Amino acid sequence: MSKIGFISLGCPKNQVDGERMLAKLGFEGFEIGDDLDGADVVIVNTCAFIEEAKKEAIENILDVVSMKEDGMVGKIVVTGCLAQRYKEELMQEIPEVDAVCGIGANGDIVQIVNTLLQTEEKAEVFPNKTLLPETGDRMLTTPSHWAYLKIAEGCSNGCSYCIIPKLRGPYRSRPQDDILYEAKKLAAGGVKELILVAQDTARYGEDLTGKPQLAALIRELAKLDGIRWIRLLYCYPERITDELLELMATEPKLLHYLDIPFQHADETVLKAMGRPGSGKEYLEFIKKIRRWVPDVTIRTSLIAGFPGETEEQFNALSEFVKEAKFDRMGCFAYSQEEGTLACNLPNQLDEQTKIDRADIINQQQAIITEMSSADKIGTYQDVIVEGYDSYTDSYIGRSTADAPEIDRDVKFTTRKTFDDGDIVSVYIFDEIDGDLLGEVL
Repeated sequence: MSKIGFISLGCPKNQVDGERMLAKLGFEGFEIGDDLDGADVVIVNTCAFIEEAKKEAIENILDVVSMKEDGMVGKIVVTGCLAQRYKEELMQEIPEVDAVCGIGANGDIVQIVNTLLQTEEKAEVFPNKTLLPETGDRMLTTPSHWAYLKIAEGCSNGCSYCIIPKLRGPYRSRPQDDILYEAKKLAAGGVKELILVAQDTARYGEDLTGKPQLAALIRELAKLDGIRWIRLLYCYPERITDELLELMATEPKLLHYLDIPFQHADETVLKAMGRPGSGKEYLEFIKKIRRWVPDVTIRTSLIAGFPGETEEQFNALSEFVKEAKFDRMGCFAYSQEEGTLACNLPNQLDEQTKIDRADIINQQQAIITEMSSADKIGTYQDVIVEGYDSYTDSYIGRSTADAPEIDRDVKFTTRKTFDDGDIVSVYIFDEIDGDLLGEVL
């Protein structure tokens, strides 16, 4: 049977889409390999959210093209958001690509691959984007003890800087029964940590019942045997309800972790972004969260250099970061994306100014994050084991305060033997470069 090579780029939501495609191909008997060399077909599942993501996608495609020219791989298929956004350009600019497929074609990936293997014709497959499969088996590309669980597709927030609604369509919550069925299968396969994702996770169920249903969904997920941790990513502040905060304070499986993309603090900038609220309101909301859940870890993302952002407005963002004292944060330079409302706003800032402003915010946050790590010294932390480093004779894991792939590690020593996915209590005695050092006593 033919061999498939697969590259998945971008956000966890796109990663889940890729895992569904891999499962379909695996079920049909295709050999799925980590090594691209010798692959009859290489699928590059791309992201196109901001300029850096587009560059990464193009670089990966060109790398595979080079392998094709050297006879190391066969056909090339481009899927995901870059394909959805630039279908004509991809075929014209990179003729070595054999197929460009919109996200609505993910469910047809087996047929597309079979056709490519049987003919020399190129393919452009772009059914309606709302046909993107939201259910079905997955071939996990994460470690077997944790998995992303996508609870909705698309977005209806209409932020002026964001292209996602045009690429993915309006917000569409998955039925709760479908999500629970998938979660049960993941738990049966050894998954202990479910990480809930959507473009706006806190909006879950609003399109189904008229009000957010995330808390109700979590209550049902928490009943599943085998699931130990439930983590939330991408919760927009205006939809984080008291019900959700109360559940976080009382449900042991729901981790005290919130990823809230505030984006900015100046009210005028937020309005231009299409975002509600103000820095003052956000600070009060953060205080409220910490009253409900005193040991909560709050992660956020911010945008510096939005069109028209004045020095005064940037300073307001800087002061907001100092006062909020986020545990985790990433500040990004504004990316001017064609097809978005913000792209055509006046007073676009030059690239260097945007980069410099983002760097200033990130440097501020680095000090705050280091202090947050230091606060954990002398405490016990529940840690999920992620691996063993024979060079340092220590285990590597993550605490409840650390999401995979974006947050810090916990490195600890022990006289015992643990398997990946074990959850252990670690005494923290130091930190270095943000990572925690500890031991199992």
